[in-house]
Amino acid sequence: MARIQPINRNATTGQLASTLDAVKAKLGTVPNLFATFAQSPAVLNAYLAFSEALTHGQLTAKQRETLALAIGQANACQYCVSAHTLLGKGAGLSADAIKDARNGLSADPLNDAIAKLAVKIVHQRGVVSDAEIAEARAAGVTDDLIVEIVAHVALNTLTNYTNHIAATDIDFPVVQL
Repeated sequence: MARIQPINRNATTGQLASTLDAVKAKLGTVPNLFATFAQSPAVLNAYLAFSEALTHGQLTAKQRETLALAIGQANACQYCVSAHTLLGKGAGLSADAIKDARNGLSADPLNDAIAKLAVKIVHQRGVVSDAEIAEARAAGVTDDLIVEIVAHVALNTLTNYTNHIAATDIDFPVVQL
């Protein structure tokens, strides 16, 4: 049972109601995580804006889902691994690619380097060595991609940690960690 209850759309009015309606129009539903973020409309709006901004970066939808799966697994977030398993399929990731992503890997050399760097950032709390950066660069990860990967780690860690603290009820097909 959730420790922080999601906001019920029918109990809201004004801007928060409009924001939740926009989420539902875009996604077809309001995921429990978003309804939990709605406890603080500032956090919900910040998350939505940050997430939307990152869709205009260099990373493809498949790469963003690979990162979300790798980071969610690294942070042991069952909600996010469950959600991004479904979203990853929707973005075109195969079952094998999803499994690899959860292990911080990819069959594609660039995506492998992206996933590995993200997991290192999570596990090492952002403290990566010159050698680790050089390894990522050797695989084709440019400086602008490094910054974008850090942003995805931050965004996904926000969702991972919120789910841990809130004990968000999983409203996606449940995937075991």
